Amino acid sequence: MAPDSDSSSEVVGQRTHPLTAVVQGARWAAAASVGLVSSVFSGDGWGDLSPLLSLLIALGGGLVLGMGVGFLSWLFTRYVIDGAELRINSGVITKSSRRIPYERIQSVDIAEPLIARLFGLAELRIEMAGGKDSRTALHFLPLAGAGELRRVLLARSDGDQQADSHAPERRTVIAVVPPKRVIIGTVLSLDFAFAALGSLGLLVGAIWFGQVIVLLGGIVPLGSWLVQIVGKRVLQQWDFTLSRGEGGLRIERGLLSRTSQTIPFARVQGIAVKEPYVWRRFGWQRLEVDIAGYAASAGETDTDSSSTLLPIADGPLAAAIIAELIPGSAFESVSRTQAPRRSRLFAPIGWRYRWVGADERTFVAREGWVERTTDIVPHHKTQSVELTQGPLQRRRRLATIEVHTPQGPVDADGRNLDEQDARRIALAQLQRARTART
Repeated sequence: MAPDSDSSSEVVGQRTHPLTAVVQGARWAAAASVGLVSSVFSGDGWGDLSPLLSLLIALGGGLVLGMGVGFLSWLFTRYVIDGAELRINSGVITKSSRRIPYERIQSVDIAEPLIARLFGLAELRIEMAGGKDSRTALHFLPLAGAGELRRVLLARSDGDQQADSHAPERRTVIAVVPPKRVIIGTVLSLDFAFAALGSLGLLVGAIWFGQVIVLLGGIVPLGSWLVQIVGKRVLQQWDFTLSRGEGGLRIERGLLSRTSQTIPFARVQGIAVKEPYVWRRFGWQRLEVDIAGYAASAGETDTDSSSTLLPIADGPLAAAIIAELIPGSAFESVSRTQAPRRSRLFAPIGWRYRWVGADERTFVAREGWVERTTDIVPHHKTQSVELTQGPLQRRRRLATIEVHTPQGPVDADGRNLDEQDARRIALAQLQRARTART
């Protein structure tokens, strides 16, 4: 795959892999089968047809229709790489041309959905600066070709117009989280325990009292919650590998569908340290990160998974990763301003664990007694600072300070602080942000 296109290819462009149509058909067939199963469980069914025949019709129809649509999409989709931008031309009836200047590229990720992975193909996801519709995807490329194209695009986004797509990528592995540890961490989380014990209790009750239909109404949502927890924390984070390159961090994860995600250092807007109640007994932490552009362009589920910096880690490793992304931060030793005792009306237990502080590099906010959360925001990434005070807060002489960052897991708020302290901290944080930017 040549990084530059000649004069003829700049007009014609290059196509993605021909098996894209087959992958698209397989995905449609899988979606049709899931829809059929859902209709059967809801009591609609497919009339007098047998379940096996219905399934075959759904598979066959979805495969044929999906391959037809996928073939047309593949036939009319071409991409062009020139000296200034990446262009993706598509559309059967309505033509569209997506132009992506290299300087607007924030990151380039590689996703291997399960079906595409079976054919050795991958999807290239390009994140751009901006809000809505800032993600562009190329479906589907050979895995090696997707890696080469990613290296070229990332190099050109850094101003290297002579990037070699075949040059080896230098990376240093920082941490590998084995699947066993991910599973143990998931099992020891309180939400997993509630979902599992609740589902088991409802199932036993349904059998014991013979009210299967009535109690299934509770088992289904609890079971769905349990499946969602396992999918996000085990399947998506399977064989999690964190490595360091010249431009940022690289995250590779996933059991069924594999994802290779790039996090440029400059795009990190803040870090959240999550410490669930049981994990604190073992000194374990989970790191999540605000990444500029991801929350606005990705779906909610994808946003949750792409914000995970480390699914589970010991304290020293977590501190080393934070120091890698925010050099010079001493968030554990900052001067703290605690929520006053009169704020216990709003959080009878949690008020004891709420405080905010700042050092020369970061603003820090901590709260939570079941799951302790520490939010860390570099001063130069502060977008704005807001001071809020409701009617009851005014009577109690309290106020809340909010340090705004892009949408994501980081929520650096000091809730129900003394109003004088909150006002002083807000003004001081604005000054720190101005100073850090200059």
